[in-house]
Amino acid sequence: MVCTMSMLIKLLPSLLEGASMSLFIFFGTLLVSYPLSLLFSYLYTLQIKGLNQLFRFYIMIERGTPLLLQLMFIYFGLPLLNIAIDRMSSVFIAFILNYVAYFMEINRGGIESVDKGQEEAAKVLGYSKTQCFRYIILPQAFKITLPSLGNEALTLIKDTSLVTVLGVTELLKVGRNAVNVYATALPFVYVGVIYLIMTSTCSLIIKKIESRLSFYR
Repeated sequence: MVCTMSMLIKLLPSLLEGASMSLFIFFGTLLVSYPLSLLFSYLYTLQIKGLNQLFRFYIMIERGTPLLLQLMFIYFGLPLLNIAIDRMSSVFIAFILNYVAYFMEINRGGIESVDKGQEEAAKVLGYSKTQCFRYIILPQAFKITLPSLGNEALTLIKDTSLVTVLGVTELLKVGRNAVNVYATALPFVYVGVIYLIMTSTCSLIIKKIESRLSFYR
């Protein structure tokens, strides 16, 4: 027990540093990808034929290939085409592109589930397409899609572990390095506990948001 506590005390600064990197990737991806997905979802509702076909192709590529492969392609593959991107930029480009696609599909489902009669009523009242989307469709769609968005947010926290393939020192890599140093799997337990804390906190925040939006039926 004393040995376990001693190991935890020694590892704690490294574990927290790794967790901070994981959270940095999480928040950076979320804060860019979700607003972009809303913009693209709005453009999708405009039914611009060529643009919608491009969106469908983009979503097919992003959802049809592993995020790990996308990370490796951007960082290791693009230099073969004389396009060199640094490590952290590669991480954010891959994560943002991937999660925009998933959020777009979630948004699309929410938007399509809103009664079309509300959009027609908004037009009669003089609302523009943009105003209707912002003030009428989007709030209801957000309420509908929040559980799915929450699931994606939890997945994003765990997906941050994939960046270790590019040599980024995040939480899981810190744990793996500690396992090699101490020749015990105990550091993985610490890593698992920290991931649970992060995902549990995220779940609580999502439930709080759901309760505040309970006035939408």
